[in-house]
Amino acid sequence: MQKMMLLGDEAIAQAAIDAGISGIFAYPGTPSTEITEYVQHSREAAAKGIRSKWSANEKTAMEASLGMSYAGKRSMVCMKHVGLNVAADAFVNSAITGANGGMVVVAADDPSMHSSQNEQDSRFYGKFAMIPVLEPSNQQEAYDMVYYGFDLSEKYRIPVMLRITTRLAHSRSGVVRKPERPQNEIRLPENLRQFVLLPAIARKQYKQLLNHQVHYEHEAATTGFNQYFDGPDKSRGIIACGIAYNYLLENYPDRNIPFPVLKLTQYPMPQEMIRRIYDACDSLLVLEDGYPIVEESLKGFLALGKPVHGRLDGTVPRDGELNPNIVAVSLGMEDTIGAAIPQLLAGRPPSLCNGCPHIDSYQAMNEALNKWAKGRVFSDIGCYTLGALAPFEAINSCVDMGASITMAKGAADAGLFPAVAVIGDSTFTHSGITGLLDAVNDKSPVTVIVLDNATTGMTGGQTSSALGKIEDICKGVGVDPEHIHIIKPLRKNHEENVEIFRKEFEYQGVSVIIPRRECIQTLNKRMRMKFAEKKS
Repeated sequence: MQKMMLLGDEAIAQAAIDAGISGIFAYPGTPSTEITEYVQHSREAAAKGIRSKWSANEKTAMEASLGMSYAGKRSMVCMKHVGLNVAADAFVNSAITGANGGMVVVAADDPSMHSSQNEQDSRFYGKFAMIPVLEPSNQQEAYDMVYYGFDLSEKYRIPVMLRITTRLAHSRSGVVRKPERPQNEIRLPENLRQFVLLPAIARKQYKQLLNHQVHYEHEAATTGFNQYFDGPDKSRGIIACGIAYNYLLENYPDRNIPFPVLKLTQYPMPQEMIRRIYDACDSLLVLEDGYPIVEESLKGFLALGKPVHGRLDGTVPRDGELNPNIVAVSLGMEDTIGAAIPQLLAGRPPSLCNGCPHIDSYQAMNEALNKWAKGRVFSDIGCYTLGALAPFEAINSCVDMGASITMAKGAADAGLFPAVAVIGDSTFTHSGITGLLDAVNDKSPVTVIVLDNATTGMTGGQTSSALGKIEDICKGVGVDPEHIHIIKPLRKNHEENVEIFRKEFEYQGVSVIIPRRECIQTLNKRMRMKFAEKKS
């Protein structure tokens, strides 16, 4: 079959196309974004009519994917790890409804927090929901696991999670494709009450989920993704999970590892394979990129009399992503990280782009707030979060998607006045609308600033669900139209904009200011494309 050089994200997307998906659902979030973008740009996917537009948030994506599965089609839903928090209600319940058409849930974790608020491990969600979890060690395995995951999902009528991390998502390798499969025909569930989680039905299906655990473990022990490799030196056994197995191999270029190794890439954990390596060795070293979920689990089902080393005892650092050097040090090998590279140039912290509309918005907002003490601006997640840094130092919070409005409301309800929320257009429709509705219902005195740059800027300029809708949404939830203002954030409009900000900050009710100007990056891209079209 054809061999392609693909990012891990691209391998996952290509596998889904080849496995016969009818739709992919997602909200942009690094490091998962490129999965959906690959499908969006794929001529094969277009020819097959695969649905691939962005969803408003991860919960709507999860539910739409489940709906496509209900109709008998194969679907994929993708999100970063914190996006799984947003989708958790539907995700956890989907384990009890089960699937109809094959359904794969991709959770892309971000150890070391390269572009995230935390480094949570999505395997915990998979274990909590009690569904099969696949964790590839390389790009080829990511492709193979997606292809297999749809079969597994349909075999047991259960969603399947694929958990990846940043390094696998954004590194490239050769991938051999499998034969393409046709899309499923529409086929409604045989049991039309399967997706009705009334307590009487849910209790019955929960028992079925529990009974299926033995089958999921059997799959993990027999598919070949989990593998046991014997070694002559039984002083230590190594359990290497997902990409940690790749890091282990990099320390042995000849692939001649002297210790027994269990490559663990499919869950629930195959207990017999784990007992085998535990019984054979004097101690265990657990290598996992993320939380010590396997290390903690070992203590639950083994009568431990032998040491188990890993993140919990400090053999492996408790935080951050793994790398080959960390694995080497945990094995007692030489630390090859070397001396720190001399810093020849001053550090350059991230900053808003030259010409970014948020710059003019922050300058006007800061000036309008001069008469009050600092510390009253609640912000959100997007490129505008850089307003926390010098020279603006304009915002005072960034917790999770949509929290700006609700935190400002809570502060206002506590008596802080004025209380200001700063949120981006895409984040507003992701999870800000309900907070605005709460503020309207309680008549909380908050000013909401929706920075509308007409795109989802932080993740690469994807189409925003808010495009052309913000003021109508605000009116629809009950904001007084007299206190909804659209302004043009430009230097020439500075004094006018400052006056609008100041007036609304003094208003004892809910107001919305929408600074609207296209993102400088998407504008430049659009102009380049327009110029190229003219030349051609």
